[in-house]
Amino acid sequence: MTPTSKLDTLDQNDLGSLFAELGREAAAFRFRVAPNPCVGAALLSGTHVVARGFHEHWGGPHAEIVALQGARALGEAGRFDTLVTTLEPCSSTDKTGPCTQAILEAGVRRVVVGALDPDRRHRGKGLALLEQVGVDVQLVSGSAPLEAVAPHFLRWTAVERVGRPRPWVIAKWAQTRTGQLTPPKGSGDGLRISGPEAAAEVQELRGRVDAIVTGVGTVLRDDPRLTVRPPGDVSRPPLRVILDTELRTPPEARLLQPPGPDEAGGEVLILCRAGAAPKRHRDLEAGAVRVLGLHPGPSGRVSLRDALEALWREGARRVLLETGPTLLDAFFDAGFVDQIAVYTAPINGGEGPSLGARLTSDRLLQIARREVGGDALLEAFVRP
Repeated sequence: MTPTSKLDTLDQNDLGSLFAELGREAAAFRFRVAPNPCVGAALLSGTHVVARGFHEHWGGPHAEIVALQGARALGEAGRFDTLVTTLEPCSSTDKTGPCTQAILEAGVRRVVVGALDPDRRHRGKGLALLEQVGVDVQLVSGSAPLEAVAPHFLRWTAVERVGRPRPWVIAKWAQTRTGQLTPPKGSGDGLRISGPEAAAEVQELRGRVDAIVTGVGTVLRDDPRLTVRPPGDVSRPPLRVILDTELRTPPEARLLQPPGPDEAGGEVLILCRAGAAPKRHRDLEAGAVRVLGLHPGPSGRVSLRDALEALWREGARRVLLETGPTLLDAFFDAGFVDQIAVYTAPINGGEGPSLGARLTSDRLLQIARREVGGDALLEAFVRP
């Protein structure tokens, strides 16, 4: 790789400012892309920025691809010579194609990178591939540190997590001002707390995960469908998972029924204790539901670690936890919640325990708050 002192027409101060801007703007998408890194990229012609791009949501195009698409849309295809990106371009195919291939096909002659991929399985491979075919590769170490731009990605690629992988878990719930997850009697239909704007956002979130996990208590109490409806992406509905130790899920549950005309539902997978309720097991599987028996944990319930590892084997990497306070508490206590999205409605009172103790600032990282219709949304990463 070319030493950072030979950046030709790129002034060091201008380059530092560009990296800072790209990192700051990329970080705005951190909750939408996690566990993937938030990355910013810019295409330059000399010192002029032709187009910028950011990785904006899970499963979507990477920053380099967005920048290339932006240049083409502006009629600037081929009118650039340098790509600046906050993180080493990927060289492997996962949910999207390798960025290195797109960079080569676009004819980019120089790539300036702010940080190497922290994952030891991929570290340096993207840059080596580009160098091998004659691209001028320059690493400006420390210009876009992951500790500042995408610290959650360091957690995702940590040795202990790579060695024993489990999905990234987002805990989502709605609550009243006093922290209850069930509204007070006489409020609406007795089930929903959030307003329509928040409900629409949840549909978008459902459409951008690999699995939705709930507990049998929620199935018995609320009879949810866990489907994806517009404005969510109905083209790839996530796996719907019920943690049900003793197989108490009733065959007539709405979650087990075919989705309606304006919604999409993924396969239903019930995780239970191995050997639980053989007849119910057969009846459920006869209804096209898949049932998987697992070893119980110390509490006698399905082991959460085993459940998450089973979902990993199913291909789930980003999981949405939509359930009641008992199972939410169990996931928090086990250290298996990575990210939260909490909608607080302008309603006082309610029923059941509060999860307020989970939301103190010393337990959370990179906290963000915003208004969604009449609700207040709190997003954060959970401190390990």
